[in-house]
Amino acid sequence: MFISRIPLNMARLSAKQLLDSPYRMHAAVESAFPPGSVRESGEGRILWRVDLSESDHSVWLYVVSPEKPDFTHIVEQAGWPLRAEWETKDYSPLLDRVAKGQQWRFRLRANPVRKARTDEGKCSRANSDKIIGKIQGHITVAHQLQWLLDRAEKNGFKILTADGEPDVVVKQRHRESFKRGGGTVTLTTAVFEGGLEVTDADLFRRALCCGIGRAKGFGCGLLTVAPVRNK
Repeated sequence: MFISRIPLNMARLSAKQLLDSPYRMHAAVESAFPPGSVRESGEGRILWRVDLSESDHSVWLYVVSPEKPDFTHIVEQAGWPLRAEWETKDYSPLLDRVAKGQQWRFRLRANPVRKARTDEGKCSRANSDKIIGKIQGHITVAHQLQWLLDRAEKNGFKILTADGEPDVVVKQRHRESFKRGGGTVTLTTAVFEGGLEVTDADLFRRALCCGIGRAKGFGCGLLTVAPVRNK
């Protein structure tokens, strides 16, 4: 597995077009790999995420992939071709040292959703059969946070607590729509940042390589970690 990052130049129209359409960004990321190459394997799959820095307003595209990518086309179209290249690192050293009991800071952009069991909307009961069973996005911070807490154990981690509360910030919450073919895709997304502890090393490695939740092709599901910094 490999992890890469590419700086995006938001002064360029093509960069704005990529950010405005997860479908276009998905196609651009997929094009970093030759036709017929492995897109998904037992080790993992292609995952990507766009990070917006709140400190310096920089924008980075992060990608995890089973094969080493070539992002020349993205740099030429949406980056700084004369000054900045992309960075790609072997992900194996980090994956190999994952162990139960480790604590990490994490970042995850996800598509928190539920399958509706009842009609909780404004539709009349006569139309409730059109609601029940459909996938609906969680729109409140509390529900989005609970979505993550409910999925932590099966992905090999638990959320740390601070002063008795989950050590997680839920931010950059959006409901976004974009064209895909002849239709429109609507996603509810949120970014989670906080602290976690590994409870199952194998499940956690799988979460890092295969992602968490739905809409993985549209920039959701990529979990990244960083060491806990001592205060």
